[in-house]
Amino acid sequence: MSAFPRTAQFMGLNEPISREASHHDLKVEGRIPAEIEGDFFRAVPDPQHAPLHDNDVVLSADGMISRIRFRGGKVDHDVRYVRTARWLAEQQAGKSLFGRYRNPFTDDSSVEGVDRTVANTTPVWHAGRLYMTKEDGRAYEIDPETLDTRGSWDWHGALRSQTMTAHVRIDPETREMFFFGYEAGGICSRDVAYCIADAAGELVYEQWFETPYCAMIHDFAISEKYAIFPIFPTTADVERLKTGGPHWVHEQERESWLGVLPRHGDVSAMRWFKGPAGVSAYHILNAFDEGGKLHIDMCLSSTNAFGFIREDSGLDIPLPSITGGLTRWTVDMDSDGEEIESREIGPPGDLPRVRDKDQGRPYDLAWYPTMNMAGGMPLMGGPVGIAFNALVAIDPARGPVGMLTMPPLHAIHEPVHVPATMEGQKGWLIATIDRMDGPDTYSSEVWILDARDIAAPPVAKVKLPERLKPQVHGWWVPKAELERAKAA
Repeated sequence: MSAFPRTAQFMGLNEPISREASHHDLKVEGRIPAEIEGDFFRAVPDPQHAPLHDNDVVLSADGMISRIRFRGGKVDHDVRYVRTARWLAEQQAGKSLFGRYRNPFTDDSSVEGVDRTVANTTPVWHAGRLYMTKEDGRAYEIDPETLDTRGSWDWHGALRSQTMTAHVRIDPETREMFFFGYEAGGICSRDVAYCIADAAGELVYEQWFETPYCAMIHDFAISEKYAIFPIFPTTADVERLKTGGPHWVHEQERESWLGVLPRHGDVSAMRWFKGPAGVSAYHILNAFDEGGKLHIDMCLSSTNAFGFIREDSGLDIPLPSITGGLTRWTVDMDSDGEEIESREIGPPGDLPRVRDKDQGRPYDLAWYPTMNMAGGMPLMGGPVGIAFNALVAIDPARGPVGMLTMPPLHAIHEPVHVPATMEGQKGWLIATIDRMDGPDTYSSEVWILDARDIAAPPVAKVKLPERLKPQVHGWWVPKAELERAKAA
């Protein structure tokens, strides 16, 4: 195509910007807390060329690494493309060469065998290294200072899996990084590689297991005892791909599963618990142990939330008809049964955030974007088609304990949490905000919120001279960790 198609995947907040940029000493309203010293890294999908096919989706867009840097009360912003093998091939050709989302059989023949990942989903920081990740391939390492791409990362040849999740889990005490790759053995395989990197960043564990069917496993969780793998019936089939079809189809009548493995154990100890049919969750908030019970809190919905997947699946389920909410699944690890107890503990939403120190532990506060129609009509954007216009704070024992509703024509994206140094404080949340200024014009800000009272006015707002492309996920890295990595 010579121009981007006029579809929801390329309109509104999804409209491509397609350029790198740097902005320094940005205008700040209010006062940035002294504790906020570090970098907010964001993964931004932004295509450099119009797609081959008009039914392309935003998830296929080239990955960009965006950095919002806080130093001494001043803020800079830089954004650079991740120089993946795919990006380099298309830059040389001056056009798109890769076809449908995650379907190599629709690519131009000139790129057969070229790594297809766009590394556009989550920036990950571990053991002094910065990665850009997407679950259909291996991560790319990024220089955290220059944002230059260092190359595809496979732990110096140690990683056997062909893929790596965009949702790693880092234990707050051991500093181990737990991760996995699905379709690890190749496209549409049932293979999952479960891996652990130690505190020094060395790959120390990789074991493979098979899932009940080939499913999208976007996220997983850890508790202090277990690694937890949710399997929802959004499935892949290689024969469908060979005919030019979609990678994912949601099977509404098919059962879901929950795989639970001792987190340092052998995969032969995996237990499977059967869940309800047709449900779906993209993101897990947290998991923790309570005696013999294991609790998993996730943003569960009655079907797949992505409109393009429902359309490809022949499911005529409009977005307002989808039900669900923040849901707790509980399994009894001391019993021999495979039952899952399920109950809702919070309103619908997604992109949940828990404090890093609470990872895999009982917690009393978390946050996630949600919808509140009191804020007016939401903005168009993201893979679901609309952007969130509110942020909810939740105590899982009590339910919602606070909400920030955005002004009309505003959107809020996934926040990052910055811990406080004073005892009793909950720290700060940093999030990017979009505002619709005209029929086709938008502007962006960065808001800093008191994590204890998100409904209070922002303690600071950072103004951007041009709009930001919305992120998928972000990661906060303190200045001290960046300096240690630079000195190493």
